[in-house]
Amino acid sequence: MTALNTQVEVRKITGRIGAEVIGVDPAAELDTTTVAFLTDALHEHKALVFRDVDLDDAGQQRFAAYFGELTKAHPTVPSVEGEPAILPVDSERGRANQWHTDVTFVHNPPKASTLRSLVVPPYGGETLIANSAAAYRDLPEPLRAFADTLRAEHTNDYDYAKAPETIDEAEQERRQVFISRKYRTVHPVVRVHPVTGERGLYIGGFAQRIIGLSKGESRDILRLLQSYVTRPENVVRVSWAPNQLVLFDNRITQHYAVDNYDDLPRRLNRVTVAGDVPVGIDGVPSESLEGDASHYSPVA
Repeated sequence: MTALNTQVEVRKITGRIGAEVIGVDPAAELDTTTVAFLTDALHEHKALVFRDVDLDDAGQQRFAAYFGELTKAHPTVPSVEGEPAILPVDSERGRANQWHTDVTFVHNPPKASTLRSLVVPPYGGETLIANSAAAYRDLPEPLRAFADTLRAEHTNDYDYAKAPETIDEAEQERRQVFISRKYRTVHPVVRVHPVTGERGLYIGGFAQRIIGLSKGESRDILRLLQSYVTRPENVVRVSWAPNQLVLFDNRITQHYAVDNYDDLPRRLNRVTVAGDVPVGIDGVPSESLEGDASHYSPVA
């Protein structure tokens, strides 16, 4: 537990990732000291949970903007009507239950993401968030040295959650929207966090191929590295309740929406903060191969 003052606390949820913030109201006007405190807490804990918040769409955007300029909702998926910066994460629009980091198929993926609960099922529907820096530290030294040399191509043009022949017409239409503009970007497999200097495995569901290797070889290596990210020790399980907000560092985490709530509705709103171009340990930045995302996000 770390204290800003006698009213504000950050309580760890697990040893490696996640903390609950008590005594900060995300709906209030925050001073620079509080924002700096929350930023430091985010860098340390990677994911912050705020309970019993009183936020509307404008309030969520105002809170996210304390951490940087906002992106649009998504490069291809429509936003909430009338709110170009808010992406509806709605079970009725599909359930993308796969480990990923938000929008890594563009040149400068978001710095941070916020999720706010609107409709939560009475059971299930948790969000898992993994610490990719802890995963990197877990790697045996020979595997870590190998990962340091790798770069991977990330793309939105692939079977994101299900094989095409298993999805219905509505889901097929949503997929066509998702890939209506195709993106391919090469990122370092090991990304250096621009503030903390931590190294983290920068892979996840959109990483489809290791540069210089075949798809089969890439699949085996990515699966091996990903297994370290999703070790239970590196994961926090966030259970949703009404009026809850989660902020996580998209540069050094992955997340997964658990599909374990039957056919019940689940709805969150997502607002993301513009990020910088990732850089590997060799100082070489990511490279865009296809797709211009300047309409979606400025480069932080």
